[in-house]
Amino acid sequence: MHPFSYTRASDTRQALNAGRAGGRYVAGGTTLVDLMRETVEHPDTLVDISGLPLDEVTVTERGGLRIGALVTMSEAAAHPKVRSLYPVVSQALELSASAQLRNMATIGGNIMQRTRCTYFRDVSADCNKREPGSGCAALEGVNRTHAILGTSDACVATHPSDVAVAFAALEATVHLLGPDGARSVPFADFLLRPGSTPQREQALRRGELITAVEIPALPRPLKSGYLKVRDRQSYEFALTSAAVALHIRGGVIQEAKVAAGGVGTVPWKLPAVELHLVGERPSESLWAAAAERAADGSRPLRHNRFKVELLKRTVERQLRVVGGTK
Repeated sequence: MHPFSYTRASDTRQALNAGRAGGRYVAGGTTLVDLMRETVEHPDTLVDISGLPLDEVTVTERGGLRIGALVTMSEAAAHPKVRSLYPVVSQALELSASAQLRNMATIGGNIMQRTRCTYFRDVSADCNKREPGSGCAALEGVNRTHAILGTSDACVATHPSDVAVAFAALEATVHLLGPDGARSVPFADFLLRPGSTPQREQALRRGELITAVEIPALPRPLKSGYLKVRDRQSYEFALTSAAVALHIRGGVIQEAKVAAGGVGTVPWKLPAVELHLVGERPSESLWAAAAERAADGSRPLRHNRFKVELLKRTVERQLRVVGGTK
């Protein structure tokens, strides 16, 4: 581990000043500290923000939900409003990690976490995320767990967060605070596809701090859920996952929100699936037909072609569960 300095921010202004000077924000530390130990990351300064007042879950004036960046995964998953209004978020959080990690990791840190690509974490391997311009060892390597959607010639690493898939499906917003003031970014624009600059992973400006994630008010009744397919049932990252929310009224699907995880370089919204569902009556044939659109535009590699069919089956299964026809 490289030498670094540590400071604990007593208020938001102090945190922003340290961030603007190049400090890296840390709260639970469940990702960044690991990367520092593996010498993948070596920040000069860590800014501890765990004491900032960003740890509340509140219902917005319009009936949405605002989750503070420092709310832990366990707290968010157990919160009565999260569980009742958006069970897809609770389920995604509870399937994300071990209980010990969920007790430490925060919502802001979870969506900021970096890929679990083994080549990224192996400092002897070529990785454009870690060292821009060095190449991508995963393209011709063992790429079973890598992305089939949103890839580029520079990077095929998946985004590991489960709750980010739920946020993407629900079309959440990320609230930020920086030296130039506060701003909000749609979740779909916050996490960036790799393109030719895979080292740039979030739409953050220098020194900006995540303050909250806000889920908009959606029509009621709303049924939602999260399905995660992985190699083992204990703590493991997704091969595929599906976050689904359906507003069904009068026996007809009025709104559909669907996103996939484990298959994209970012949490992958599935607008073609959503479009196929809206205006239709729930049925087995509808779920199957909609799920066929889930892998549109995919670019499988040598070892992960199975993800195309697995993604379709995962989406179909979760549509059936949420839609009430399982």
